[in-house]
Amino acid sequence: MGTAQNTAAAATSATGSRWSRGAATVVAALVLTTACTMGNGPVPGETPSRPAVHAGAPAFESATRDDAGFNRRFRHGTADVDGVKMHYVTGGKGEPLVLLHGWPQSWYAWRGIMPALAERYTVYALDLPGLGDSEGAPPGYDKATLARFVHGLLADELGLRDVHLVGHDLGAGVGFQYAAQYPDEVLTYAHLDYPLPGPALSADTYRSLSWHLAFHDQDTFPEAIVADDVREYLALFYPYVAHGGVSFGGSGAKSPFTDGQIDEFARTYRRPQVLSGGFELYRTLEQDERDNVAAAPVTVPTLLMTAEGMLPFTRSTVEPRMTRITRAVEVPAAGHWLAEENPEFVTTELLAFLAGEAAR
Repeated sequence: MGTAQNTAAAATSATGSRWSRGAATVVAALVLTTACTMGNGPVPGETPSRPAVHAGAPAFESATRDDAGFNRRFRHGTADVDGVKMHYVTGGKGEPLVLLHGWPQSWYAWRGIMPALAERYTVYALDLPGLGDSEGAPPGYDKATLARFVHGLLADELGLRDVHLVGHDLGAGVGFQYAAQYPDEVLTYAHLDYPLPGPALSADTYRSLSWHLAFHDQDTFPEAIVADDVREYLALFYPYVAHGGVSFGGSGAKSPFTDGQIDEFARTYRRPQVLSGGFELYRTLEQDERDNVAAAPVTVPTLLMTAEGMLPFTRSTVEPRMTRITRAVEVPAAGHWLAEENPEFVTTELLAFLAGEAAR
């Protein structure tokens, strides 16, 4: 094992056990819930999902149809990229700022901070290929392939050749590959809370960091368990990796998501192809490791932002492939859901980073 891997292994020993703690509790709760519910109907005591969008309207309208203020500033769009109909939301003014979501989310993960960002930038919040309200499946869910689809949308369909790029979670895996493959088209890059598979973190070690990484990697098994009640699984998962959640060594946390937000994410992940596509993001870990090892280092100005307490470990995994980290911060009082748990801090840091790099 090389020096970088030793660093990852040491960090894993300090973090892996706390990330895995409580897995039996969550799985037991999931199995119990699945056994006691039928289909996608409401769970007793749960706030009912909002009604379906009116007949004939695009499904993506369900997320924003009642928000007149949002709709005055932002619009939905779609474009065909190699047989995948990719969905995005855009609005604002200034240089393009592209936002890439992780799992189990969609473009809607950025909804809370988009208005502030749009004051200074033209924001593009994307649904990754095969996820959210994008339709059709890419040939693979490895992050290098997804980055090429994102480039097809941004550069070929929308004509965006110079972008500021932000990725969270597995979307940061796509963001890294985008910046590595198209370095002349990325002005700045922000990498949010995603240890990077690669020379400092093997796929096998990555899976050991948390029970859900190994669970989601299994062929068809996650779909068989989760499909009967996607919403309940997501509702259990969100607080698990929030600040104070069991994954971070806490006794438990309140979900940082409202019932309406969970409804919106569950709406898309209830689609069988999207549910499987989400798990496929995890089934490509070996390929992602190989691709990241082979990738050229990212040399654009980079902001690294992590959950509270996770900066040293995450930084150890990304530094071998990101040579120009000009700012690295932990988000106070935030677990994995940075933009939802501390939106003011995340927004301030993003805008300060972008403004600072523009002034250099």
